[in-house]
Amino acid sequence: MGQPTTLITGASRGIGRGIGLSLASIGHDLVINYAGNEQAALQTAEQCQEVAKQAGHAIETLVVQADVGCAADRERLLESTRERFGRLDLLVNNAGITSIGRNDILEAKEANFDQLMATNLKGPFFLSQQAARWMIDLVEEGKVEAPKIVSISSISGHTVSTNRADYCMAKAALGMMTKLYGVRLAAHGIRVYEICPGIIASDMTAPVKAKYDKLIAEGLTPMPRWGEPSDIGKAIIAIAQDLLPFSTGEVINVDGGFHLRSL
Repeated sequence: MGQPTTLITGASRGIGRGIGLSLASIGHDLVINYAGNEQAALQTAEQCQEVAKQAGHAIETLVVQADVGCAADRERLLESTRERFGRLDLLVNNAGITSIGRNDILEAKEANFDQLMATNLKGPFFLSQQAARWMIDLVEEGKVEAPKIVSISSISGHTVSTNRADYCMAKAALGMMTKLYGVRLAAHGIRVYEICPGIIASDMTAPVKAKYDKLIAEGLTPMPRWGEPSDIGKAIIAIAQDLLPFSTGEVINVDGGFHLRSL
């Protein structure tokens, strides 16, 4: 059926870049989406090409600017993928922004709420919808087999932060979105997953490094270390290589055991 193609939103840095590097290592062609930092996205593409080459693969990369919160941009992103590769085997909904201003819930601003929800929830929901329609056609035409949709959520979806209410709510909603699409698409051979990262080292968490260094040392997570973008990438590889063929609508926690309760 040819070489698989993956579209990763928010792939210019951090977790998105880590996912791209991991998929490059197993020979996936990549659509690298970014919202604003073109140079970083191009660096991701270059690094993915190098990783693929070292692993003995020849891959193609396509860098596409698009704001997933914008309907026209989502349409253009998928159309660019269709024109270049003619297929979509895996969609990774990774793009997201942090809570703007980190205001207390009693001081939260409606404009900030709307902006975050557009990127972190509306975008993934409707991009998944459009991708799923195309994937159904691709399966029926025999062009792809067992395509997949993955959304990157967060421990913030089940851990309260009253100064990031919008972010927590959006990430929690991604879990239900995964279940909904999991049920709706199962009969078409499309599987849907949520990956729930914990505390991951990236430029987004760099400003709070000292805080989490201390908390991790004090036992915040059973596994006493920061997560790395490559940890998320390895979970994506398991999904991409079809190692979970009888699972859908499932959450995969990549959090060092943060979600586990103990007495």
